[in-house]
Amino acid sequence: MARPVRALAVLLVCGISTSVLAPPAGAHGTERFQRVDTMPVFRNSTAAEHTAAEIAAATADGRTVVYTDSPGRRIGFTRVRDGRFTPDGTLAVPGEPTSVDVVGRLALVAVNTSPSRRTPSGVLLVVDLDGRRVVASHDLGGQPDSIDISRDGRYAAVAIENERDEDVDGGALPQAPAGFLAIVDLKGAPTGWTQRRVELTGLAEVAPEDPEPEYVSINGRDQVAVTLQENNHIAIVDLRRGEVVNHFSAGTATVRGVDTADDGRIDPSQTITAAREPDAVAWLDDRTLGTADEGDYRGGSRTWTVFDAASGRVVHSSGNELEQVAIRQGQYPDGRSDNKGVEPEGLAVATFGRHRYAFVGMERANLVAVYDIDDARRPKFLQALPTGVGPEGLLPIPATGTLVVSAEEDAADDGIRSSLTSYRLTRTPLAVSLQRNQGTPSIVSDGIGFGALSGLSGVPGDHRHVVAVTDSAYSPTRVLTIDTLAAPARVRAELALTKDGRPVGYDGEGVAARRGGGYWVASEGDGKKKPNLLVEVAPTGAVVREVPLPEAVAATATGNGFEGVAVTGRGASEQVWVAVQREWKSDMRGQATLARFTPATGEWAFAAYPLDAAPAGGWVGLSEVTALDDRTLLVLERDNQRGDAAVTKKVYRVDISRLAPTPAGQPKPVVAKSPARDLLPALKADGATAHDKVEGIAVVGFGPLRRLVGVVDNDGLDDAPGESVFLRLGWIR
Repeated sequence: MARPVRALAVLLVCGISTSVLAPPAGAHGTERFQRVDTMPVFRNSTAAEHTAAEIAAATADGRTVVYTDSPGRRIGFTRVRDGRFTPDGTLAVPGEPTSVDVVGRLALVAVNTSPSRRTPSGVLLVVDLDGRRVVASHDLGGQPDSIDISRDGRYAAVAIENERDEDVDGGALPQAPAGFLAIVDLKGAPTGWTQRRVELTGLAEVAPEDPEPEYVSINGRDQVAVTLQENNHIAIVDLRRGEVVNHFSAGTATVRGVDTADDGRIDPSQTITAAREPDAVAWLDDRTLGTADEGDYRGGSRTWTVFDAASGRVVHSSGNELEQVAIRQGQYPDGRSDNKGVEPEGLAVATFGRHRYAFVGMERANLVAVYDIDDARRPKFLQALPTGVGPEGLLPIPATGTLVVSAEEDAADDGIRSSLTSYRLTRTPLAVSLQRNQGTPSIVSDGIGFGALSGLSGVPGDHRHVVAVTDSAYSPTRVLTIDTLAAPARVRAELALTKDGRPVGYDGEGVAARRGGGYWVASEGDGKKKPNLLVEVAPTGAVVREVPLPEAVAATATGNGFEGVAVTGRGASEQVWVAVQREWKSDMRGQATLARFTPATGEWAFAAYPLDAAPAGGWVGLSEVTALDDRTLLVLERDNQRGDAAVTKKVYRVDISRLAPTPAGQPKPVVAKSPARDLLPALKADGATAHDKVEGIAVVGFGPLRRLVGVVDNDGLDDAPGESVFLRLGWIR
């Protein structure tokens, strides 16, 4: 039946393309995982402490999550309700906790107590979750890594890695002592549990005398799969008998269509052949297992692989799919192109309702790929979920329809905090969620590598598209065309800038599309050797001219320069407005600058912009300017804080109809500003950590039907969460 015309009009007015309302191919109807909440784990201690949530486990009802915090030498607790976290305290342990699992009301915590790599040691602590106290401790005889508990609660398997020292012989194997598998029989009171040791020497082709067990996973037949990562090998052990029943090499993979050069260009045209060297392992069913092929000692194939456990035969390899997913979502870590790319590390499998899912964590792309594995030998990609920095632990909780991801990276000075993030299985269509700034991804591409979206502009006469500019994270500088009516928004085209016929790179921080075609690009200087430039660009991408500031003004510049550009008027009346991010040497404290360039005369003029007060320990500056009309500018003002510390992410109106900027050297008039939008609610709408660098806003449409949209600069994943974010900020009048 045809869709009513009135309904179609409503969808277009709301900014949704009807072509994307259908669920993606292979999806279970409209089922998908949607982010609900993010908890920085310092909330269980103090913001001043270094923390790291690595591996997490949950009680059977899913209401209590326990996580390891290695630098804090403790485990942490959080209550979970409807996917939302409530911090619930910590418990100190006698070393570095490496893994945790839960059976009944007991948490089993593997703790590394090694005084050195040459003398490894560790214990298995048994923690009463009701009393929050240690009720038993068992010497493991070596340095533990991963732990898993059998479904019937009879056995625990612990990988005793006895990790090599990377500073000895370049980290080459072998390095004594060898690792092994510990089986703990969970019979009777915890104090009476007994252990068995299973040797894993003599199995691998690589350093057979020095196995380094990395990860364990138990199937429904009480068989444990053990990855020997550095040995590029997998062993299957029968828990009842305590014997190796099968083992095989993880082999090598040849993967085409990947980027292998750290050069500021996302160019997936190369081929690699590498040992898989798997980290995490998980059973897809009782006869089929999967591995996350992180690589370490020699390899890393950027894949995840499905093996037939009986024969060791590869039945499925993801090939370049994980890399392509990261590229399409604007989260490809080009800085890791020459070293394992997206770096698959985590893997977890669980059944939610009638369907079975695999979750693959990409440590360097800060993504978790979700797969349909109803047919274990034919995984189907469904979606990819943005995470905190360094997703380490993947915890599906079918009892509550929730996935919890632990992100371990914690660098307070960079505004990055270790976190737990929850995602719930939902049937709400993505297009509907995106209208509320919920759901991910919010922006994708048609295979075009993108990221670091530092400026945004509407396109005159176009109610559908905006253009963005990439900054110095990539070279050459590109102008990207984004379809705002698609859900998610979609990067449809790219235009590389050229100078004298050759590709050219700027620190593009702002872009403005001109009414007659072409662009103005604002390139940020460093206040030293690199000047701030206003760059005129032809519709072909060719640089027409570079316009510097007057010498007297340029001499006062600091490293916080041009950050946005807007155009008013056209032809002889065209004026170009540039936002300077922060105070320069000659500015009054708390004031930034709006500069106006008149192309017809080549004249510069300046006005002072009063900044909001900076938060403690931070600063506030301008990140974007865009024209609402020829009389009004919209200015984006933000602090440099992320997460709980973020306060100022605001859009202000500035009336320029009576503003008279002055030439260099004269007193600058101070503009008046009035509030237009607070962006923090949109940045936090789907349980995300508030991003610090919302750097682009644009007005789309014309007349009374104008919409405000925005983007976040993900810094090309360099010391940043890396999520590419497109914000739908509603009508603007």
